[in-house]
Amino acid sequence: MSEPMSEEAMHRQAVRRVKAKLGFRSHLVVFVLVNAGLAVINLLTSPGYLWFVFPLGGWGIGLFAHGLAVYGHTSTLYDDMVAREQERLRQSQASRR
Repeated sequence: MSEPMSEEAMHRQAVRRVKAKLGFRSHLVVFVLVNAGLAVINLLTSPGYLWFVFPLGGWGIGLFAHGLAVYGHTSTLYDDMVAREQERLRQSQASRR
């Protein structure tokens, strides 16, 4: 299987995950503020045509994907791929010796 992680490696991984989570939270706050502003502008200027739903929907898809990458099952995909690649490199080096 995989080797146990050193304290330094665990710290690096924890820092990376915290940064990803904070990045998502920042993205979410900006999403809410900007889209609320667009909704207010839309409702004050042309309430008969709700155009703000288009940027809301498009950006919402991106926010959803960002959330999945950080909190969903795909967040471990990156770690698994890195671990497999490291193992391939170790085996490649061992076979050259």
